[in-house]
Amino acid sequence: MIKGQCLCGAVQYQYHGEIENSILCYCQHCQQAQGAIAGWNSPLDQTKFEFISGQDQLNEYFHTPNKARVFCQHCASPIYSYRTDLPNIIRLRLGTVTEGQIPAPTEEFFTEHKPKFIELR
Repeated sequence: MIKGQCLCGAVQYQYHGEIENSILCYCQHCQQAQGAIAGWNSPLDQTKFEFISGQDQLNEYFHTPNKARVFCQHCASPIYSYRTDLPNIIRLRLGTVTEGQIPAPTEEFFTEHKPKFIELR
């Protein structure tokens, strides 16, 4: 089982499954949305994801017509994203995980925007 929360703790969740893979995305949208050099996320089955508290504290932003970024409206921590054309799949922001195992990233996307000083083993 995986557990996590936003920075302020208003939003808490659990995932009834294991994270099988983690992905680093260097696209400029992920960099801007995360305020970091990459987005670190994992695609998960939405039917195994549940909120322990704070679901009513979430807000979402559609930067593109079919992709929503979901975040805590208090501390602005990004929690997950989803696409309207991919039902039952969310992309959990792995920096919010507080309990459970997260595998090392095995995939990278938009590496043309990847800083040259980063290397995966």
